[in-house]
Amino acid sequence: QVQLVESGGGLVQAGGSLRLSCAASGRPLSMYIMAWFRQTPGKEREFVAAISPSGGVTNYANSGGGRFTISRDNAKNTVYLQMNSLKPEDTAVYLCAASSSPNGLPRRNSAYNYWGRGTQVTVSS
Repeated sequence: QVQLVESGGGLVQAGGSLRLSCAASGRPLSMYIMAWFRQTPGKEREFVAAISPSGGVTNYANSGGGRFTISRDNAKNTVYLQMNSLKPEDTAVYLCAASSSPNGLPRRNSAYNYWGRGTQVTVSS
């Protein structure tokens, strides 16, 4: 079992930045592909970014537009999402997830075995 806890969300003005963190416990994070998703009421959970176990490969949704950067520190058992130039449409609950999938960096929800509860990001215009 892996427990994931997100932090770092909050209220920020458009154009601002936030860095989200996802702290893991239970098993070494280095065993898993890690990803960030986001969700707004009435919409499906949306893939944001994923990173390979070593951190050497990343994958981003087009919605990030080069504004988001995923990274990880396996020694600290933590994954990060740096978000710059935030827009009101980035407002969502951001969740981190862990996958033991052997194939690539999946974007679908069903590929992820463990989920955090999320952290709210609100971007004001």
